[in-house]
Amino acid sequence: MAQVQQRPADAVSDEQLIEAVARGDRHAFETLYDRYSPAVFGLALKTLREREVAEEAVQEVFWRVWQRAKSFEAGRKFAPWLFGIAHNYCIDELRRRRARPQPVYEDDEHPVLSSIAEPSDVADAALESEQRRIVIGALQQLPAEQRQALELAYFGGLTQQEIAARLGNPLGTIKTRMRLGLQKLRGILQGQYAAE
Repeated sequence: MAQVQQRPADAVSDEQLIEAVARGDRHAFETLYDRYSPAVFGLALKTLREREVAEEAVQEVFWRVWQRAKSFEAGRKFAPWLFGIAHNYCIDELRRRRARPQPVYEDDEHPVLSSIAEPSDVADAALESEQRRIVIGALQQLPAEQRQALELAYFGGLTQQEIAARLGNPLGTIKTRMRLGLQKLRGILQGQYAAE
């Protein structure tokens, strides 16, 4: 009997569920949470690398889904929208954590001054940070489907097969999106470096 009741919920599309969430339907929200929270947790854990922080990220991401449900545009796919929210939250959280001052404990076994980076290390880190900023800016110029596939691969650490399963697209479609996205990304970056 329980299986019969679950089948209609399973048959409801993500897009229908988020429309119901926009109308305040908590059951629809719970269904989306059940479908996607493990995947969001996996993305958060790979990005943030701490279980407790990743669990908090899942709660925050779904809170944002609840708050932003009314802004979900008809005709869009839910999964890329959700993973965009999750990715942006995780990147912002990484930045916040780097910006927070860390307590300093020093003793004979753990001297602080010896762990300060050499100037060349600082310069390398600054260059890497600037390059990352440029790449992220270039990614924002790609079509959403290509950007989503590339972000899941390079920031989320997923394989093409995992991306296809997560987004509900054929593997060939994901491969094509990534190939086209990389070609466009290369063109954008070459144009930026030529302009400097």
